[in-house]
Amino acid sequence: MKNLITLKSSESNISIAEKFVDIICTNYGISEELYGNILISVTEAVNNAIVHGNNNNPNKNVRIESDFVDNFLKISISDEGEGFDFTNIPDPTAQENIEKINGRGIFLIKNLSDGVEFLNNGSKILITFKLQ
Repeated sequence: MKNLITLKSSESNISIAEKFVDIICTNYGISEELYGNILISVTEAVNNAIVHGNNNNPNKNVRIESDFVDNFLKISISDEGEGFDFTNIPDPTAQENIEKINGRGIFLIKNLSDGVEFLNNGSKILITFKLQ
């Protein structure tokens, strides 16, 4: 069953993404632990889409889509930006980055999910979670 929402690029709309995650997790009976991983991953991806992908342009949209396929929850977040070089992401655990306050979103998403795929030159991220 697919679910879809489209948000204007405003950091205040991250709360709408959080509610979207709440509804999905309630509908699928997802555990609290997995809920936390999904919530952090989605909010990080939505924030990246708003800030980096759409450059905080309120005239651009962020699209969040979820689907349940073969015991996997798949959530995609896409923006209207040109994408980025997802093959060259600085390691936030490297000594030179350890004290930086930014640059941890993709690292968190990769560590909290069961799979991450970048599409459309990086303007879309597909995050996969295995459901128990």
